[in-house]
Amino acid sequence: MNIKLIKTKKDYEEALKRVEELWNAKVGSSRADELEVLSVLIEKYEEENYRIDAPDPIEAIKFRMNQLGMQRKDLARIIGQNRVSEIFNKKRGLSLKMIKTLNRKLNIPADSLLGSI
Repeated sequence: MNIKLIKTKKDYEEALKRVEELWNAKVGSSRADELEVLSVLIEKYEEENYRIDAPDPIEAIKFRMNQLGMQRKDLARIIGQNRVSEIFNKKRGLSLKMIKTLNRKLNIPADSLLGSI
């Protein structure tokens, strides 16, 4: 096992290739250990170089509504009629109560609803 930090795109691509080779390693084997270490290093490299920002909270709500086949009137029953229009037009922010409700009733991750707070 010859493992090193992943510093460049070339290192990253080589690590991915090696993970592919080790993918079906027997649990408890040195190959499985190598796979686990490489996975951690790859994850660290990806977090530093391919970061994905959290979605805009309004877009997260719209996306989830689309997944559930909901319309604005359905959302209005959950958080209030006037609030839906104000929130979608970004005239009002989400309150903590709304975030908790949307998280619980629509299963939208709270992190997505918090945005850049």
